[in-house]
Amino acid sequence: MNKYLLLLIAFSFLAGASCQQKTDTEKEMKALTDANLEVWNKGRLSLFDEILSPEIVLHHNDSEEIIGIEAYKEWVSSTRTGLPDFYVTFNEIIIKGESLVVRWTASGTNTGPFMGLPPTGKKVNFSGTMITHVVDGKAIESWQYYDGAGMLTQLGYTISPPEQ
Repeated sequence: MNKYLLLLIAFSFLAGASCQQKTDTEKEMKALTDANLEVWNKGRLSLFDEILSPEIVLHHNDSEEIIGIEAYKEWVSSTRTGLPDFYVTFNEIIIKGESLVVRWTASGTNTGPFMGLPPTGKKVNFSGTMITHVVDGKAIESWQYYDGAGMLTQLGYTISPPEQ
């Protein structure tokens, strides 16, 4: 009977250690998402040095890939110039291993140049999803998708088919 008790204690210890590791990963991912919100909502670009790998690559649906921390900072600065009151909320966060999935909504008023377009003074609300791969506590690659066509429509632009 003692060997069964010993096995139960050993299993409980291993299960507890496994849960602790998961908790640590979740804490690490939560810290990444909190810092990301600070960057986007408050313009604290220096936090990217702490949470992004120098080799960071962002694939997204509205332009070329963004490669490297400085390019990432320029992208955020450009967005916050075009939408100075830009604000993002993370509606759902899913953590699986080294992957982080965030469903988000954002809003802002277009009072500066944005995406190469002149300011319209209009407010936008849009949503998207970002999937991020994390290695050694830093984001190394992300895929972001959002409703760019809906955002442009809210800014007053129309989308027309190409001329034949």
